[in-house]
Amino acid sequence: MGQRSIRMPDVGEGVAEAEIVEWSVKVGDVVREDQVVAAVMTDKATVEIPTPVAGTVLALGGGVGDVLAVGSELIRIDAPGMPDSPPPAPRKSGAAKPETPAPAAAPVDEAPPAQTPASIASPPPRAVPSAPQIGAPRPPGERPFASPAVRARARETGVDLRFVRGSGPAGRITRDDLEAFIARPPEAPAKRTGKEPIMAVETIKVVGLRRRIAQNMAESSRRVAHFSYVEEVDVTALEDLRASLNARATEERPKLTMLPFLMLAIVKAVADFPQVNAHYDDDGDVITRFGAVHLGVATQTPVGLMVPVVRHAEALSLHECAREMRRVSEAARQGVAAREELSGSTITLTSLGALGGVASTPVVNRPEVAIVGVNKIVVRPVWRDGGFVPRKTMNLSSSFDHRVVDGYDAATFIQRVRTLIETPASLFIEANSF
Repeated sequence: MGQRSIRMPDVGEGVAEAEIVEWSVKVGDVVREDQVVAAVMTDKATVEIPTPVAGTVLALGGGVGDVLAVGSELIRIDAPGMPDSPPPAPRKSGAAKPETPAPAAAPVDEAPPAQTPASIASPPPRAVPSAPQIGAPRPPGERPFASPAVRARARETGVDLRFVRGSGPAGRITRDDLEAFIARPPEAPAKRTGKEPIMAVETIKVVGLRRRIAQNMAESSRRVAHFSYVEEVDVTALEDLRASLNARATEERPKLTMLPFLMLAIVKAVADFPQVNAHYDDDGDVITRFGAVHLGVATQTPVGLMVPVVRHAEALSLHECAREMRRVSEAARQGVAAREELSGSTITLTSLGALGGVASTPVVNRPEVAIVGVNKIVVRPVWRDGGFVPRKTMNLSSSFDHRVVDGYDAATFIQRVRTLIETPASLFIEANSF
């Protein structure tokens, strides 16, 4: 028997470990050469791992959510006609990184002896159902519980997973359940009438980017001395200017949202308050202030919150800010943003748009020390010149790291942003002479 061990490859960027986010195969599956067997995540990049040999899967090196060091065994395959690989050099138990990094050239490495080590998960093969588990469609809103690989197979074969009953834990639809359904497709069941109680319970393991977001948010909340400052801003004049510019929009100068104006205001205010455009290394007790404004833009994506970066916002015009913000945000949503487009921000702007609410308390994007939050625009009665008049207003809800930014500095910084927004012509004056 020719057992081959495929190890966690060095995917570059100096990464020493990666998290398993999806298995495309299970123990007992027959794989072909160059078939993708797993997807792993390192930092914010997901990498698919192929097998360089064909054969039968003998063991998996971990489950979804497990973190493996570079060079550790990812999967073991029985490759007929090939010699067994020699055992790997012993490692220190409990070490997070291998003592000697594995070469990045090829994912095939030395393999351990033929017996299965205790550290390698080898789940017993599941019995294939003798008949498909069929039932009426699930109630509206109840999502079938299945892995991405099973869902992909269902799409390929045109199967509606609502009609497949799962035999796995919590009703999970396994590959065997789906294959049995495909082999003996039933007649469509009669349509339900009336309401029935929903008994479904879905357990979701937090892995991949979702887990990294959770860890980063928890670490920021734990280590940063947050304080928030909320200020109301009259945006009537700014909205009038925006409407006027949008009425003359062209392909080269498309319509504008509120955010590009806020980007200009932050850039101008930062010039007077450099302490908010900084990083704080609390391990080394070092504050780094930046002349450049690399503005992070908090963006909701299908996989969770990401912060793409508009670099050198201080050198951009109004429409250039709009175009660059749109470009990096869309790249993040599509999952094609480069690593340098997702790191290195010096201050962050966050907005929930029409869902912005009255006020919020955004979390500082550590190691930054300031984040400016935007709430929704509402029309309120404002006392002006002896009477109430309708004005468009919104709140700026911002948070700061109190270890670096004093309350007075934070308040005067936001007041400076407010002045720039309420007198929008000042956004386009090069010299700050007012």
